Amino acid sequence: MHYTYLLINLGVIFFPLVLSFDKKVHFFSKWKFIFPAILITGVVFLIWDILFTKLNVWSFNPDYLVGINLMGLPLEEILFFLTVPYACVFIYECLNVYFPKNNLQKYSLALSNLFLGLCVAMLFFGYNHWYTLINFGFLLIVLAYVEYVNVEFRFMYKFYRAYLVSLIPFYIVNGFLTAIPVVLYNNKENLGFRVGTIPFEDHFYLMGLLLMNVFLYEVFKAKGSKSVA
Repeated sequence: MHYTYLLINLGVIFFPLVLSFDKKVHFFSKWKFIFPAILITGVVFLIWDILFTKLNVWSFNPDYLVGINLMGLPLEEILFFLTVPYACVFIYECLNVYFPKNNLQKYSLALSNLFLGLCVAMLFFGYNHWYTLINFGFLLIVLAYVEYVNVEFRFMYKFYRAYLVSLIPFYIVNGFLTAIPVVLYNNKENLGFRVGTIPFEDHFYLMGLLLMNVFLYEVFKAKGSKSVA
């Protein structure tokens, strides 16, 4: 069905958008912070996506697309960088509001060091695969910057909790995209290891996408608080 990917996008954002007006979270009042974060991150990932599509790292099954293409990408793929980050940052904010106590705080640095080590290992073993190389290289840079250069505010313990929760809808959504399949991967450009039908790299693609969005979201929120003060 040609509307499959579009319907998946709509399904991803429907409940987060409707629940943005929840009286306790008031996520709609933070749109001025989240949408610039999504826009900046989206530009970076769209350039990445365009490059990977041209390099045949992945491709899109026309049987499940409406047929509208922009910049060489299906419309649905472009919408993906709006719907998924919005839903994930919504999860991040809801968890922070409803569950302010977070025991991951004392483990966040150790987790970051673990993931940084994993990035280095994946770059060593998978440097000859485009998806592995760019994916873990990007995550390494962003994670190292956020954890070791950014000293104004700390949020990684909140990020890791949101990432873990976001893996639940990730397995549902990405499961559909890779099982149908809507998105087709060239296994010559990844490690060839999958969790079900989902490439191993996709888990860390999500981490990098979410981390950049959350970091920018927190930056814009901090600047907004300073301007009000």
